[in-house]
Amino acid sequence: MDMMRSVGTLTRADLAETINRKMGLSRAESLDLVEEILAKMCDALASGENVKISGFGSFVLRDKKERVGRNPKTGVEVPITPRRVMTFRASQLLKERIAHG
Repeated sequence: MDMMRSVGTLTRADLAETINRKMGLSRAESLDLVEEILAKMCDALASGENVKISGFGSFVLRDKKERVGRNPKTGVEVPITPRRVMTFRASQLLKERIAHG
């Protein structure tokens, strides 16, 4: 039996709906709140800050130096320019929740 299953996608609207139900804010206010939180996270990451949400995980930035890569089809070496990458590290709590489905 295939253990992989198709799952839906949580959207901004879904988050706003939860705020609307739990806190009683209007739908518009709830969506504004979601947008404000996401904007704050984006602004922090864009300015080089990591974002940590306790019990959920961390969005961690790392600067990669220039390096030489290779085109896998041709074998030709090409320079890969310096860049900033972002990774997500799940908290231990989230990892446990995911593992126990």
